[in-house]
Amino acid sequence: MAWPIRAVRLRGLGPGLACLALVACVLTGPARATERARLLAFLDVTGFGVAIDSIALSAGDALAMIDMAPEDFGPAWPRITSEVFDHALMRDMALDMLDATLDDGMLGHAASFYASDLGQRLVEVENASHMQRAGDAARAEAGARAAALPPARRAALKRMNAAIDGAGMLSRAMTEIQVRFLLAAAEAGLTEGDFDADMLRRLLTRGAEEARADTEQAALENAAQTYRGLSTEDLRTYAGVLEDPMMGRVYELMNAVQFEIMANRFEALAARLGGVPPAREL
Repeated sequence: MAWPIRAVRLRGLGPGLACLALVACVLTGPARATERARLLAFLDVTGFGVAIDSIALSAGDALAMIDMAPEDFGPAWPRITSEVFDHALMRDMALDMLDATLDDGMLGHAASFYASDLGQRLVEVENASHMQRAGDAARAEAGARAAALPPARRAALKRMNAAIDGAGMLSRAMTEIQVRFLLAAAEAGLTEGDFDADMLRRLLTRGAEEARADTEQAALENAAQTYRGLSTEDLRTYAGVLEDPMMGRVYELMNAVQFEIMANRFEALAARLGGVPPAREL
C-alpha cells in the first residue's frame, strides 16, 4: 500500500497525547476481533507489513530533530535501534490495533484488490520503495523524473497522492510525531531546557504549512520514481480504487496505525538513548 509517510522529510521540519487522540478519533467504531491468521495474510498481500518494517529506517531522522546523529551514540546505536524497531514487535503492535478495528468488509475489500494482478504489481514496487533510503543521487534522479513527467502522467500521480491522504491526516500526524519525540527527548535529557507542547505544536504546524508545496513536490517525486514501471492507465485505475469510500476508510485506519507505531517507537528510542553517554564522552 502506498503509505504517504515516506514522502515527508522529517529532517526538514525541525512526536503525548495529541497523536493518540488523533488515532483514537480515526479508530473509533464498533470493535470486533478479526482472526489473526487473516490479518497476517492481510499484512502480506497489501504490503502493509513491509511499510511497518520500514519505520526502522526513520530512526536517524528522529535524531536530526535534535541535531544529533547515530555516530553520537557509538556502538550502542545499532543495538538499541534493532531492539526498539524490532520488526516482529512492530508488526504485533499493528496486528493488535487492526484486530480491534478492521472489520471483515474492509479487510476483504482491500485484500481482494491487492491480490489482483495490478494490486500485486503495485505491492512489489511499493515494498521496494519502502525499504530504500534515498541518497543524493537517487533524490536527484527522482527530481529529474518528476520534472520530465508528461501532463497526463503528472495529473494521474497527483490524483493518486491526493487519494492516499484523502482525510488530510499526514500533516497533522507528522506534527504530533515530532512533538512526542521532542518531549520524550527532553525528558530523557537529550536536549537542554524544557519544551512546551502547545508552543511546539504551533511552531511545527506553521512550519508544515509553509513547507506544504515542498512536501507535495517530494510526494510527487517519490511517486514518479516508485511507479515508473507502471503505465499511466494503471495509475488512473489505482487512483480510482483509492477514491472508493471503503478503501479510503481502510487507508485512514492503516495510516493511523502506522503513525501511532512510529510515534510510540520514537518515544521509546528517546528513552533508551537517554541512558547512553554520547560517544564523544566515552
